[in-house]
Amino acid sequence: MRRWSSLDYGAGLEIRWGFAPQGFKSLPPRLFILDNYIYRLKYLSDSVENFQEKVNLIWNMAELLRGAYKKEQYGEVILPMCVLRRFDCVLESTKKDVLKEYEDLEKQGIKNKDDFLKAVSGQKFYNVSKYDFEKLLKDPENIADNFRNYINGFSPNAKEIIDNFGFDKHIDKLEENDLLFLIIKEFSKVDFHPDVVSNIEMGYIFEDLIRRFSEHGEAGDHYTPREVIKLMTYLLLCEDKEELTQKDGLVISIYDPACGTGGMLSEAEKVLKGLNPNTDVYLFGQELNPESYAICKADMLIKGQDDSNIVRGNSFTQDGHKDKKFRYMLSNPPFGVEWKKERNFILKEHETLGFDGRFGAGLPRVSDGALLFLQHMISKMKKDEKGSRIVIVFNGSPLFTGDAGSGESEIRKWIIENDWLEGIVALPTDLFYNTGIPTYLWVITNRKSKERRGKIQLVNATEFYVKMRKSLGNKRKEISEEQIREISRIYINFEENEYCKIFDNEDFGYYKITIERPLRLSFKITEDRINNLWNEKGFLNLAKSKKKGAEGQKEIEEGKKLQEKIISILKTLEGKEYNSREVFLKDLKELLKSNSIKLNATLQKAIVNAIGERDENAEICRDSKGNPEPDPELRDYEKVPLKEDIYEYFEREVKPHVPDAWIDESKTKIGYEIPFTRHFYKYTPLRSSEEIKKEIMELEQSLIEKLKRVLN
Repeated sequence: MRRWSSLDYGAGLEIRWGFAPQGFKSLPPRLFILDNYIYRLKYLSDSVENFQEKVNLIWNMAELLRGAYKKEQYGEVILPMCVLRRFDCVLESTKKDVLKEYEDLEKQGIKNKDDFLKAVSGQKFYNVSKYDFEKLLKDPENIADNFRNYINGFSPNAKEIIDNFGFDKHIDKLEENDLLFLIIKEFSKVDFHPDVVSNIEMGYIFEDLIRRFSEHGEAGDHYTPREVIKLMTYLLLCEDKEELTQKDGLVISIYDPACGTGGMLSEAEKVLKGLNPNTDVYLFGQELNPESYAICKADMLIKGQDDSNIVRGNSFTQDGHKDKKFRYMLSNPPFGVEWKKERNFILKEHETLGFDGRFGAGLPRVSDGALLFLQHMISKMKKDEKGSRIVIVFNGSPLFTGDAGSGESEIRKWIIENDWLEGIVALPTDLFYNTGIPTYLWVITNRKSKERRGKIQLVNATEFYVKMRKSLGNKRKEISEEQIREISRIYINFEENEYCKIFDNEDFGYYKITIERPLRLSFKITEDRINNLWNEKGFLNLAKSKKKGAEGQKEIEEGKKLQEKIISILKTLEGKEYNSREVFLKDLKELLKSNSIKLNATLQKAIVNAIGERDENAEICRDSKGNPEPDPELRDYEKVPLKEDIYEYFEREVKPHVPDAWIDESKTKIGYEIPFTRHFYKYTPLRSSEEIKKEIMELEQSLIEKLKRVLN
């Protein structure tokens, strides 16, 4: 029976906070909760007005820097100025009170003033300089010194943010180019107070500015569109819809190890608060880029979050939250970014700590560290009854890169065999600002619901998009609010349809078996084959010596004589043919022995390589125990699904074609890959030859007409 869906009730149905229309409560509890969750999401859409207008305004300010700065350098000035102006607007209403409190505390000789001043400012930061943007403009002659005084007047946590921009070095440059007063004046006209520009809207502004300032950056350096973050957040929270919408007093932690400007953390907080305003949300993150870190930290300060929970540094080598576990995690780590610089540190942790560390499952190739981020996040999952959930953005590489036994395959194996991979959602192309490649959302959890245990869900959402009227970099598409809810509904319903497939964990595993065939060599003694010896290292080494001087030269001369002697002996066999390696070596050994030459393994290999030739009609070459020797050139590999017996597969698919083949069991490996596209492939019939012919003729005629117009 098809599951009930909110979409069946029509567009006119209205649900408000905590309210459901008549008839809903007669539904099974699970289905009521599901749709209550979906409908609550409906009322979380952003009301960001004049967003692009504000960005354009700031960009016009940036154009004032032309001449003194290159376009790609504008951000070094504009971004910290945006942060400073926002701080200024936030602190404006309490600035006088803070200055008075500071003066009183000074008179009392109180050294640790931080808590007192924060309490008066009503924020988690403050400024004790007598200057603000308005007062700075009243003394243009001393603006550089006064501006530094203003910046140095911030509380240590806010000052650290400005320091991470490296802004101080620009003050003198701006002043020398008569730009400092002008820039401060222009920014003073903009009201960045949160009552005027919300945190969400400010996030949009920052991210669009950064996109403009880094349009020529690498594809790996990208910012996640808000609609993608929103979808990620819905998928992150969907399994806890009952608790999140009905239970008060929840304390929830969210973590992003590559948090950028904090967009994901902010969106997750917004959704959680929207679902239940009484939920306490604590945000944690780490970011390597100093500018992105500074913006994120500033955002946390203004929102009242504990800004110390945002740490700067490399999550692999400087884990800023080493001993912490989190209930919810989400991230968009850089695509295709190498970890060469961190290799020694990561390799050491992998080898010494194994699964007691973060990277026990395996190491991906150095050129792409995406799966390292996922392992890092998995290490931070809670192991209580509620566990943790992770949503992470990947490109296509982690799905299938790496053969059985490789680092990537071993990581996939570890995740799937532990039953942590809940689902994967394929997104449309051209969603991101700096790259148009296919992207996927992986949903990871260590507390799957009963119906999802042992299962992996694939959702193909590649067609859920609307084309943008105007592209933003490589971003030509976006996912609408309605489409976000529809994708969420498909995922939550956990029911196979055109867009959704459900598999057993084992469906993505396979045995990689090694198929061997026997080595068969025949030997025909000819002048050309004898001369092949001069291409064999084992034969050439006979006339080489590690000794120096006379002794070394003596060995070389003796070796040359031995080489000539061996060739002379082989020439006595010229014209003979052998269908068996065993018989050939027997005759050869007798001849060499009669000439006082010992046939060691190195020399034997050289002669066999030079004289022997692969021949399917020759006898099988066998080792000392009588077992057939494998021919490396005929070696082949087969992937056998985990659900299938490898020997049944071998008898059915291999043996009829190569009867002398066998499986080398010592080389069998288990691998995992997720061929996402294959499972949603739709056959498109080829066009008829007549249709193609007609199109070519029309094209030819069109070209002729155009040429006529040009020539005339």
